[in-house]
Amino acid sequence: MRIGHGVDLHRFSTEAGRQLWLGLVLIDDAPGLEGHSDADVVTHALCDALLGGANLGDLGRHFPDDDPATAGVSSQRLLEATLALVRAGGYAVLSADVTIIAERPKLADHMAAMGAALSSAVGTVVSLKATTAEGLGALGRAEGIAATAVVLLEETT
Repeated sequence: MRIGHGVDLHRFSTEAGRQLWLGLVLIDDAPGLEGHSDADVVTHALCDALLGGANLGDLGRHFPDDDPATAGVSSQRLLEATLALVRAGGYAVLSADVTIIAERPKLADHMAAMGAALSSAVGTVVSLKATTAEGLGALGRAEGIAATAVVLLEETT
């Protein structure tokens, strides 16, 4: 068994029309996050946890933010590619747990959809929680959103 841990954070974008994607779900009526891809911090943290648990580096190693081929890429595609790498590395995902840290937008109405989308994509239950930064620091000032993830992998080979 192996444990992986991932963290990601992005600031809110000032780009008009930028969409907010979290946990593979589009969150309407909220500003999007800056990023080379769709900036889905929830899915990116999960990808980093998966890659770390399989000793495969991090998301930036596999999908660099200066690669024009991945500009605007969907985090669904990043997660699918990450899962393929993890499986090819000889691991199966047993469980995953993700925490979102955000002052805004309010996420309670979206948590079930995000959990279902991530669980379906990963093939096991992905536990999902949200908290605030209680007004502390950049996250507390609602300058962006962060997420952390932990996964448990089992060697299959």
